[in-house]
Amino acid sequence: MIRHISSFDAVGSVRPAAELLSCIGASGGSIFERVKIGVLCSILGVGAAWADAPSDYAEHCASCHGETRLGGIGPALIPETLKRMRGPRVAAVIAEGRPATQMPAFSYELDALQIEELAGWLKSPLESNPEWGEAEIIASRILDEAYDSVDVPVWDSDPMNITLAVETGDHHVSVLDGDTFDVLDRFETPFAVHGGPKFSPDGRYVFIMSRDGWVQKYDIWALQQVGRVRAGLNSRNIAMSGDGKWVAVANYLPNSLTLLSTYDLSVAKVIDVKSKRGNSSRVSAVYQAPPRESFVLALKDVPEIWEVFYGGNPPQSGLGHDFRIEGQFKNPDPFPVRKISTPDYLDDFFFDQSYEYVMGASRDGKGGQVIDLVIGQKVADLDLPGMPHLGSGTTWQYGDTTVMATPHLTDNTVSVIDMQTWETVKRIKTEGPGFFMRSHENSPYVWADVFFGPNKDAMHVIDKQSLEIVKTLRPAPGKTVAHVEFTKDGSHALVSIWEDDGAVIVYDAQTLEEIRRLPMRKPSGKYNVWNKITFSEGTSH
Repeated sequence: MIRHISSFDAVGSVRPAAELLSCIGASGGSIFERVKIGVLCSILGVGAAWADAPSDYAEHCASCHGETRLGGIGPALIPETLKRMRGPRVAAVIAEGRPATQMPAFSYELDALQIEELAGWLKSPLESNPEWGEAEIIASRILDEAYDSVDVPVWDSDPMNITLAVETGDHHVSVLDGDTFDVLDRFETPFAVHGGPKFSPDGRYVFIMSRDGWVQKYDIWALQQVGRVRAGLNSRNIAMSGDGKWVAVANYLPNSLTLLSTYDLSVAKVIDVKSKRGNSSRVSAVYQAPPRESFVLALKDVPEIWEVFYGGNPPQSGLGHDFRIEGQFKNPDPFPVRKISTPDYLDDFFFDQSYEYVMGASRDGKGGQVIDLVIGQKVADLDLPGMPHLGSGTTWQYGDTTVMATPHLTDNTVSVIDMQTWETVKRIKTEGPGFFMRSHENSPYVWADVFFGPNKDAMHVIDKQSLEIVKTLRPAPGKTVAHVEFTKDGSHALVSIWEDDGAVIVYDAQTLEEIRRLPMRKPSGKYNVWNKITFSEGTSH
C-alpha cells in the first residue's frame, strides 16, 4: 500500500509517501493537489490513492454508525455529537480505535490521506435535518429479553445509600455500596453519557441518557439493564416526573422534547419546540418542578421558557394571574404547554426550594434574571458576571435566609446569592473557573472544584457560615479533580479524579481526610439515590 512507499523531499531526506500525501491533502485537498498526488504516485510506480470519504464511510463505518451517520450500535457521527472532538482527534480515533470498546483501528485499512478526508467529512453538517419522530423512536426501542425482575434487591446493601459513578473513559457505570464503597456492579452505558442520571421515586430504577439521544433503563435491585430507546439524535439531559411515570428528554436535534413512559420506554408524546412566533428552537435543559407537577424547559434559540404539565391538575385556559387557577375551559391536552416570554435567552437555570422562582443565566455571561413561574414575569436581575453554571448551583441556610451559590465558567469566583432579596452576598475568589459545587444538609462545608485552567487539580472546601475557603485539597497533583457527591447521611464525600487512569476518592466529610481510593476510567459525576430522590438541598436536581 502507499504508506509503505518512500520518496525523497526537496533536500533529499526519505519521507513515507503516506506522510507526504497527508501533508498535501491537509493543505486543501483540491483537484489540483490530487493531480499532483497522481503525478507523484506515477513517478513512484504506484497507483494513486484517491480519498473518497463517503465511500470509505459506507465500507468501513456504516455497519456500526448507520448509513446516514445517525448512529447504530456506535454513536452518531455528526457535528452535533463530535463538537468537542477537534479534527485531529477524530482522525486519531479512526486510526487508532478506542481501547476497551468495539471501535477498531483502521490504520491498516485506510491510508493517512483517507483518514484525514474521512475525519473532515464527519465534521461536516448533514445535507438536511433528519427526521426523528415517534415512529423512529418506537422502532429504536430495545427491551432486554434476558431481563428478570426481582422482588427484593439481589444484594444486602442499604438501597437508599446506593451511589452510581459514571465512568466516561470506557462508557460504564459503577454501582457502589454507600456504606462500604464496594462495587456491586459495573455495566455498559450508551456512548458519551451526558447530564445526570435520574432515579425513579422509589430508587429502584435509574434512567441514563447519552449525547446521541439513547435513554437506558437499568434495574438497580436486579443489577440488570431493562432496555433502551433512542429519544433524539443529539440530546442535552433528562428529567423524571414527580410521580415517576414520565421521563422528559431535551433535544438539540431534532428541536423537540420527547416524553417517554418509564414503565416500558414507549413514546407518550413528541413535542416540536416552536416559539409563540413559530420559530424553532433547541432545548438547552429540562428539569422537573415537583410541586407544580410540571417540567420546565430552557430554550437555546428563542427568549422563552416553557412549562409542560404532566399531573392531574393541568393548567386551565381561563383568565387569572396564576396559570393554575381553575377556569371555565379546561385544556384537553394530556401534556399542555405554557410558553413564557423572557427578556433574555436562558441557557440554564436553577429553582428555589418552592419551585416558584427560576434563576436563569444570561447568554452573554454577564448576569442573570429571576422569573416568577406563577405570574410568568421577570421579578429581579442577578449580578452574576463570568458565565455562572447555575445547573450546578447549591443552596443552604445562611443566618436567617437561604442562599444559593454557583461557580463561574469564565471567572475565578463563586457567587453567593440571597434568595429572598436576590442580592449578591459575597463573591468568593477561587484558584480558577469552576464547573461543579455540592454540599449536604448535614455538612458544614460546600465543595467547589476548579475545573478549568492550570489549577484544575484543586478542590476548595468552603465554610457555609463564614463563606471562607477553609481548605484546598489536591489529591492528584496536575490532574483534573472535579464533582462531589455525598453519601445518604452526609458523612462522606466522593470526589472524581477526572482522568482515564483516574479514581473516585472517598473523604471523611467532617475531618476532610482521605478514606479510600477506588480506581476508575475517567469518572465524572456521582449520584446518590437518597440525595436525588429526596431533593437534598446540597445536590443538583
